[in-house]
Amino acid sequence: MTNVVQNIWKYAEATPEHIALRVGDQAWTYAELRANVERAALGLRHRGVDRGDRVLMVVPSTAEFVFVYYGILSIGATAVTVNTLCTAPEIEYYLADADCVLAIGYHDTSDALTVAAATLSIPTWILAPGSVAKDVPGDVDHSLGFTDLDENEAAAILYTSGTTGQPKGAVLTHRNMLATAEAGALVQEVGPDDRMGTALPLFHVFGQVSVMGSIHGVGGGLSLLRRFEAAAMLDLAVAHGLTAIAGVPTMWNEMLHTETTYTAADLAGLRLCLCGGAPLPTAVKDAFREKFGAHMVDGYGLTETAASATCGSVRHPAKEGSVGRAVHGTRIAILDSDHQPVPLGEVGEVAVDGPGVMREYWNRPEATASVRSGPWFLTGDLGTMDADGDLWIVGRLKELIIRGGYNVYPTEVEEVLYSHPAIVECAVIGIPDDRLGEEVAAVLVVGQQQSVDLVELREWLGERLSAYKVPRVFQLSDALPKGSTGKILKREINQQDLINGGVRPPRPART
Repeated sequence: MTNVVQNIWKYAEATPEHIALRVGDQAWTYAELRANVERAALGLRHRGVDRGDRVLMVVPSTAEFVFVYYGILSIGATAVTVNTLCTAPEIEYYLADADCVLAIGYHDTSDALTVAAATLSIPTWILAPGSVAKDVPGDVDHSLGFTDLDENEAAAILYTSGTTGQPKGAVLTHRNMLATAEAGALVQEVGPDDRMGTALPLFHVFGQVSVMGSIHGVGGGLSLLRRFEAAAMLDLAVAHGLTAIAGVPTMWNEMLHTETTYTAADLAGLRLCLCGGAPLPTAVKDAFREKFGAHMVDGYGLTETAASATCGSVRHPAKEGSVGRAVHGTRIAILDSDHQPVPLGEVGEVAVDGPGVMREYWNRPEATASVRSGPWFLTGDLGTMDADGDLWIVGRLKELIIRGGYNVYPTEVEEVLYSHPAIVECAVIGIPDDRLGEEVAAVLVVGQQQSVDLVELREWLGERLSAYKVPRVFQLSDALPKGSTGKILKREINQQDLINGGVRPPRPART
């Protein structure tokens, strides 16, 4: 018996009155969650969806997302989940590329989806609060159960961001998702009494697998916040008595700096803060723990590894700056350009082997082959590993800055910048330089009612970094470009603006 939804049925029988899902003031028990999933499945079958079909979901993080997503998987179809901010041409691409038979949208974000689906003559199902029950009235027959699948059948297709060329769909199987959810629950030590909250979008692998999959895999409760706001997230933690929260670094940073009357005493039940999507600066981690008392856990994974590869834990915290060790059943290696292991402590490409690694890129055998080397999935991330197996991510292969022949890893410079009291957010990138090949540039967001002298900042950095790593070009900004999960998007930083308008503070005067 293999199906991601098997745990919903399991807990609907074992603990039917236990709360499975909360959105605002509404709550659904496991028995009610199963009933809504079954109604969604009936609605999908009524619309012609069958085992093996692909169904596009352009739905925000709502109860309806949960019901319909599990409904798709329960009948053996494949969920193709994408951002609600996508334009009609983008949605049209996803519908065509995945050969979807149905497009599902949400009442207040469905305009682009409706246009795209009409262009391709694909039927739509537009959801609204309570629509699953309204669209499929009457009682459901629990004896129908869910479809028993081969573990390697596709559960979801999640499109990567597509930094070059068109986005590629990573095919995640039921085995991928179940294994990753189980590994995440083990390392996070979450159980049926835990209440995990998030404002992460559920169309993204972090929210979908690491959060929703893990907590429902152990019979715990999931609380959703549709749009992230720092104050609202803290309100949710207090109101729902959360024991765990999942987010990306920018979310923790905003919660840390938002004005609030909450203290560690108000969040006494909050024991775990799970961070992914990008390295969490140590300064932010330490400050959050000091302010709210919760333990921060870093994790590392990609869409192609079903969100999980390594993770720290409360019992065994990751070393400073590390993203922890390989999760249960997974292996990590650091490889050179010939895909051979490098000596311990040296930088190389991070490679992953384990049950969470995707089956393939949808309909792209050449792209799939390009990220494989024997048993290894090649992540494109640069990292180092020590003798204990702790992993440090130092940057992306494509983000590596080579300044005058020296390698500069942006993450290392950003870590130092985040420890400066005036800097709230930062991004370090390379820009072309006629003499050195590349120069190190930093875009900075300074805290409210704070300022920074760039000459003094350059001197301050010089006391903490080797000279070749210190940025020579700076730009102050009100905000950094971010993706749907809150992850900083360096590719959207305008290099030409930095070249033409960046500040190049002189070398500090020596006394």
